[in-house]
Amino acid sequence: MITHNAKLRRAKRVRGKLALNLGIPRLSVFRSNQHIWAQIVDDKHGRTLVSASTKSVEKLKGTKVEKAFAVGEAIASLAQEKKIKNIRFDRGAYRYHGRVKALAEGARSKGLNF
Repeated sequence: MITHNAKLRRAKRVRGKLALNLGIPRLSVFRSNQHIWAQIVDDKHGRTLVSASTKSVEKLKGTKVEKAFAVGEAIASLAQEKKIKNIRFDRGAYRYHGRVKALAEGARSKGLNF
């Protein structure tokens, strides 16, 4: 069982590696048991530029992994409307597999580079 402190340390370690380039927006992922949220954040100004989730994307059917892929595609489409092409992927304390990986692959399939 993973303790809360281990989860915070892992998230801090991942974000510390991302902090090297503050000029590029960050795609932050949050995952719960039923839903997944993604938002592109401008850390320089402290603003959320675009966001998407399984709650905001309409007519999602299928498994949680398929829904996460659709959220990745949705966030990429919203980012392209705002002329965002390059981002940093912040997985937080989550491992890069399953729903988090599906979201990243969905975003890449629609043209986001990271």
